Amino acid sequence: MKYKISVVVPSYNRAHCLPRSLDSVIRQTLHPLEIIVIDDGSEDETRHLVSRNYPSVIYRYQDNTGVSGARNTGVRLSRGNWIAFLDSDDEWLPEKLARQVKAITENPEFQLCHTNEIWIRHGTRVNPMNKHEKCGGQIFEKCLPACAISPSSVILSKALFDEVGGFDETLPACEDYDLWLKICSCHPVLYLGSVAEKIRRASGPAITEVLGHG
Repeated sequence: MKYKISVVVPSYNRAHCLPRSLDSVIRQTLHPLEIIVIDDGSEDETRHLVSRNYPSVIYRYQDNTGVSGARNTGVRLSRGNWIAFLDSDDEWLPEKLARQVKAITENPEFQLCHTNEIWIRHGTRVNPMNKHEKCGGQIFEKCLPACAISPSSVILSKALFDEVGGFDETLPACEDYDLWLKICSCHPVLYLGSVAEKIRRASGPAITEVLGHG
């Protein structure tokens, strides 16, 4: 199977940090099929930033619907058979996609692969609590107490995303938690313990905050 990866980056008023995210995708040792930025109603310079500095990136503006609607739009526009999500204030390490594609090639029974991560808050690395410890396999019960998968760490087959109906756009919060629960209730997931991305917490307005989600 050939893995054609579409990277979906939702963004709302993140022109100040979006380049860091996009540059981390461009620096991947395994290049994706495409990078899709969904601008969820930004009022800053996001449109001009992408058109000026990232002409190869697919850019789509939409009225603000929240992160679920933005991610779903990105998946609908995608041409790949696998999807990777990246939040607009996070960044990937250079071998993130290569390691995941190697892992799923060797373990084709899995349709979702996630990785470990570094958390950064206000510029300082912090240690996640035990309840956020990542793992793989049949993890539905382990997912119940807290969200155990980070969107920016995931690649998943587009068929699986479509099977579970994507992100629920009616939820006011925890839309990713809901999606992972739906997937993990029926499917095992593959986990790579190596760090593959930097996740930033409380580093600016999140795309979900415009609708009061977080």
